[in-house]
Amino acid sequence: MSETKITIQETTNNTIIKYNSTSVLINGGSYEFNNIDEAKNSPLAQQLFYLPFVKKVFVTANFIAIQRFDIVEWEEVQEEVREQIAAYINNGNAVVNEQTTSKKEAIEVYAEVTPNPAVMKFGTNKALTQTDVEFKNIDEASASSPIAQAIFNFPFVKQVFISDNYISITKYDMVEWDEVYGEVRTFIREYLAAGKIIIKELPKEEAITSAENKAVKPTIALEGTAAQIVDILDEYIKPAVAGDGGNIAFRSYDEQNKVVSVILQGACSGCPSSTATLKNGIENLLKEMLPNQINEVVAING
Repeated sequence: MSETKITIQETTNNTIIKYNSTSVLINGGSYEFNNIDEAKNSPLAQQLFYLPFVKKVFVTANFIAIQRFDIVEWEEVQEEVREQIAAYINNGNAVVNEQTTSKKEAIEVYAEVTPNPAVMKFGTNKALTQTDVEFKNIDEASASSPIAQAIFNFPFVKQVFISDNYISITKYDMVEWDEVYGEVRTFIREYLAAGKIIIKELPKEEAITSAENKAVKPTIALEGTAAQIVDILDEYIKPAVAGDGGNIAFRSYDEQNKVVSVILQGACSGCPSSTATLKNGIENLLKEMLPNQINEVVAING
């Protein structure tokens, strides 16, 4: 098993810092601990609370966020904490002792049509992932996501996109959604209720950032117009497209030509209405909020 790397990422809140992991820390969802008593099921969080400046610990599948008290600045202690987290994980210790039980968890799964007729969105009341993942085929899924791999066993499944609390599935034209969505919904509900693994390993970095699908990695600190674009996408655009089972990820900003490149994923990828949405919605909004900084928004299907 390869060694887990822990990297430091600053946030917009100077009291909070993120420690990103190259390996999956928990099986989907997230945990928030406000004190050492609340952290009884997380030995790592309990260990962190012994540090006198730790105020709050937040654990997700691929990062640990820590909020500090004002008695120190992060630059004084962040490297020491990074080393402590890395050593703990690489010693094979569990980050969170996730409860397993024979009693199935109460899970709700609902199906929603999307603007893309080839894509159906399956929403759920269970948190699935903190990092959006998309799979083009069963080979990609087999290395990362057991649930996506299982979904590809349906012969009509073309692509699978997993986000915060939903799964968007793209089908081939061999069937219509009204013929099969009930079976898929039941399968997803039973899979989640059984507490099976959702994401076992994050997709490899080289796969995420390959030539034509290269998105800016979250650990890269953006500045100026690029940072403003990302903030606008996150606040105004992503919630809307997530409602339709899709995602838009920032790729790059060409400052000389004032061109924004984004990646379309999930229901947005290949959607007949995505071009209109891009031009009439996203491009116009960016031009309005960042006057004289945007000439065009171009998209790449994820």
